[in-house]
Amino acid sequence: MSTTEKHVGDKARNDVRSLVNDDDMLLAKLGYKGEFRREFSLVETIAFAFSIMGVIASVSSTFSFGLISGGHVGMVWGWFIPSVFVMAVAASLAELASSMPTSAGLYYFAAKMAPEPWGPLASWFTAWANITGQITLVCSIDFTCAQMITSAIAVGSDGAVDLGAGPTFGILLAILFVHGIVCSAATKVLARLNLFYVLVNVGTSIAAIVALLVVSGNNKVSTKDAWTLFENNSGWTNNGWAFLLSFTAPMWTLTGYDSAAHISEETSGAARAAPIAILVGVAGTAALGWLILIAASFATTSVSDLLGTTLPLPMGQLFLDVLGKKGMLTIWSFIIVVQFVTGAAQGVDASRVIYAFARDNALPGSRYWRQINHTTQTPVYAVWFVMAGSAICGLLGFSQAALTSLAGASVIGLYISYVAPVFLRITSGRSKFVPGPFSLGSWSVPIGALAVSWVAFITTLLVFPPASNPAPVGMNYAIVIIGAVFIFAGGWWVLSAHKWFKGPVITIEGAYSTPQDSNSEEKVDEKRS
Repeated sequence: MSTTEKHVGDKARNDVRSLVNDDDMLLAKLGYKGEFRREFSLVETIAFAFSIMGVIASVSSTFSFGLISGGHVGMVWGWFIPSVFVMAVAASLAELASSMPTSAGLYYFAAKMAPEPWGPLASWFTAWANITGQITLVCSIDFTCAQMITSAIAVGSDGAVDLGAGPTFGILLAILFVHGIVCSAATKVLARLNLFYVLVNVGTSIAAIVALLVVSGNNKVSTKDAWTLFENNSGWTNNGWAFLLSFTAPMWTLTGYDSAAHISEETSGAARAAPIAILVGVAGTAALGWLILIAASFATTSVSDLLGTTLPLPMGQLFLDVLGKKGMLTIWSFIIVVQFVTGAAQGVDASRVIYAFARDNALPGSRYWRQINHTTQTPVYAVWFVMAGSAICGLLGFSQAALTSLAGASVIGLYISYVAPVFLRITSGRSKFVPGPFSLGSWSVPIGALAVSWVAFITTLLVFPPASNPAPVGMNYAIVIIGAVFIFAGGWWVLSAHKWFKGPVITIEGAYSTPQDSNSEEKVDEKRS
């Protein structure tokens, strides 16, 4: 090696060390000791945020919402309109993640932005809303993956094998077990895997678009129908209200992008990488998802036929109609892979939330869930906590109404946790907030207000049943699931937690307050159990 090459190599290594040191110094200012290896680069962080939304698999999973609530209009415009508003939520979160890049993420932001006496309470409820959303989302993703596998088996056997709820639950358990192993891997392995994830995700999405538009040939609807034909199959008599229910599809897909904040302690240059990953991940998923649905709208010649399919997912029927048995099974296999890796990415995200909350001594058995494995340098116990919780939630899959409600609960829980710190940022936190490398500047308040207003609207919408005057089997029980969590968290707070939970705990000696935190919290020994 020449002297010049050696000098360049030494300089690059020094730059990386400097970046890591800067990250850990910022983390120390936030009150935490760096315990992870910073193996995620900017590109890998973007790949992680993008992969966790698994666009082609998520569109395939939620395709029925648009079909039921608007037909072609529900497919195309029911996706586009919410995507615009979700970008406001993403931008507001990106600004907070840039200012405070820590695995604690949302509940840390809420604690720092809340008025001084209310920080622990805001942090507590934000954390429980996020944990609820995280674990139920892992379950929803993996259960849908199991349904995709049963769809492939049904098509491959020409309908001779029709697996019911029991075998589907068994497949779910197998998927969760494999995900537990994958999510326990070292950070470097996880970072590299996400580059593979994003290639499969984007490649399958493009293949699906081309296949639907090209293979369908002349068997497509007109351009006018693809963009404007409205069909109300919801059971609601008001067409406007029925169309609003199609917003469920993109809201379920465009979740999990807070993951870039939760892995920020494993990311180099986190204050810059996390906000970029959030924005690129959401914008890329929204755009690619819209293109897939436009192609699907053109290829859908009969909405009623797709809704009448015997397959668990109507998108599987669309591919079968357009591509035939072999073509459907080929692309469906790749979609299953995308759904599988989406669940794996979500499992990593959820485990980091559990780890962070346990690090602040806020979960039963915190001393176990916050442990970092010495070999992998990852929170292995927290990973299996998530998988076990998801398996328990999966028992709801024996009831279709309960399973649908679980998916709705995941969206509601996540988006409440997203906008709680945003609301505090634009109200009580305006004078406390110190921007990071990414800042919305004077647009922070109007964009934040738009984000909060949108989530208030959409969470209200998501608690309504899919049809008017539903029977018990057709009810939406999302409000029951969310209500139970908040009753549990509120009861625990009143009876006990208010005495000992003081918000994010300082875990490093010599840490000092950030400008956001004008009143230092009591320091605690990092070995506190």
